[in-house]
Amino acid sequence: MHYISTRGSAPVLTFEQAMLTGLARDGGLYVPETVPQFSPDEIAALAGLPYEEIAFKVIRPFIGQTFDDTHLEKLIERAYQGFGHAARAPLKQLAPNHFLLELFHGPTLAFKDFAMQLIGQFFQASLDRSGERVTIVGATSGDTGSAAIEAFRGLPNVDVFILFPHGRVSEVQRRQMTTPDDANVHAIAVDGDFDTCQALLKDMFNDFAFRDRVRLAGVNSINWARVLAQVVYYFSAATSLGAPHRAVDFTVPTGNFGDIFAGYIARRMGLPIGKLVIATNQNDILHRCLTTGIYRTEGVLPSISPSMDIQVSSNFERAVFDAYGRDGKAVAQLMDDLKATGAFTVSQGALQALREVFDSGCVSEKETSATISATLAASAELICPHTAVGVAVAEDHMGTNPMVTLATAHPAKFPDAVQGATGLRPPLPPRMADLFDRPERVTRMTNDRAALQALILERTGA
Repeated sequence: MHYISTRGSAPVLTFEQAMLTGLARDGGLYVPETVPQFSPDEIAALAGLPYEEIAFKVIRPFIGQTFDDTHLEKLIERAYQGFGHAARAPLKQLAPNHFLLELFHGPTLAFKDFAMQLIGQFFQASLDRSGERVTIVGATSGDTGSAAIEAFRGLPNVDVFILFPHGRVSEVQRRQMTTPDDANVHAIAVDGDFDTCQALLKDMFNDFAFRDRVRLAGVNSINWARVLAQVVYYFSAATSLGAPHRAVDFTVPTGNFGDIFAGYIARRMGLPIGKLVIATNQNDILHRCLTTGIYRTEGVLPSISPSMDIQVSSNFERAVFDAYGRDGKAVAQLMDDLKATGAFTVSQGALQALREVFDSGCVSEKETSATISATLAASAELICPHTAVGVAVAEDHMGTNPMVTLATAHPAKFPDAVQGATGLRPPLPPRMADLFDRPERVTRMTNDRAALQALILERTGA
């Protein structure tokens, strides 16, 4: 199994190399050269299996010789042993033919734990074998950062620097990043929005001298291993609802497009997914692009669903790559246009290819709050604002197939928004009850790549 860049001019890598590299040296994102195919019988055989066994069967074809079967099984088992639900990703019925896929039972109460806990195990196993050390830098709109810190804190071969937009994450999200006291983790509050943080990250990866000096690695959803881990729960959910004998639809609240791209990969593997519905908040660039064919950044508006406050959706490049027939030069030109002008236009053929797979919708702040309230009243489920965006869009796209909306975070991560909508303040789980009493460690920085790189060099001793 080999991995190629979406921009066509970076070296072809193995799974392990692609995982440790993160962003390709031509600025593109790694994708598998070919997507493994599952037969209907192989998909049917997954029904009823423990989550870890489904994960092994889905992940195994993608990793080549990186880990043998026994080692992979142990890494998967360790990754999910800290989850608070035996099913890991349980389905809960919300309404007739509408289901929530609860992805918030991990250590940081968000769907990012499914990928980050596993990639933490993968990284450490690989680094133990090589004896090398890496510096992980991540940009987060809220949940990726805490999940990365939880996965990598205390590991001997890794330094972790997480960039988050100052004042634009919830207090719970911030404290999950700033209260760990492990010496190898560093929370950096950046003046700006998520796109500011993400641009700093990409610029550091494109500074090859710095990148090589600190052995820079990325764990944002630009890292293929992150996407791969998320493919698993599409299989576990769909087979629970009758796949492959019937198709299943999914609605995914998304900002950076990684979570729904994992569903696209599951579909490419043979899982009978009918609709893949992109759900956006008022920062609706993905919905606008699918509607008009023009991808144009318009500035980020702060919202009560802050993890979706994004205008540059990195993983969308992976979908565009396939829509353009895997033409790396064409994708590179589009990304150059985006950097130069803040926009690009999708060709008619590529737009049609995207529309054949994806549908979309957007939800206002008022509609998000109303959905939180209505869902509690109708089905006694308290949901976070991101999940509410998904539920609202899903209700507009219901058909004959079962619809699964991804519940991406625990409501207690966004207590102010939930309380504002329902009057109820969701409590944190007992294991996090003292979160607001823990001292914080955080560094405030301006949007200055040179200063950030100097800080990283100082703290890593590189």
